[in-house]
Amino acid sequence: MRDPAEFHRILFLALILVSLCLGPALAQKNQELNPPKYDAHTETKMKGTVEEVKLPPKGSEKEVAHLLVKTGADTVDVYLCPKSFLDDMGVSFSKGDEIALTGSKVKQGEADLILAREVVKGTDTLVLRDEKGNPIWSWHR
Repeated sequence: MRDPAEFHRILFLALILVSLCLGPALAQKNQELNPPKYDAHTETKMKGTVEEVKLPPKGSEKEVAHLLVKTGADTVDVYLCPKSFLDDMGVSFSKGDEIALTGSKVKQGEADLILAREVVKGTDTLVLRDEKGNPIWSWHR
């Protein structure tokens, strides 16, 4: 067998390598477990056009649906609610829909996004959160 000091050095380097590889994956998982919180102090209103509808894959309906919304020259990522709640409410969105929304500007990791509280499409108003930003869909469980 080789020198025990060399063995420990190799073991130490292997542990560092594993931690460097697992760090980002664990951080991503932590963000999924700790979704961003609604902040009434950053609440804003905006109008825009739906550029893309992002729905979770089939079988993951409890995951959040979100929209990429074009507002002027900017495109914002708007988090709505679990897809199952949209289905329960009978609401859907399509590319090109003109919407108005009220929501909180928050950061998740490096990304800026909007947590929607209320979305108006045509004559329909979808209320997703109460005035304090608490999700309404949790009442429907």
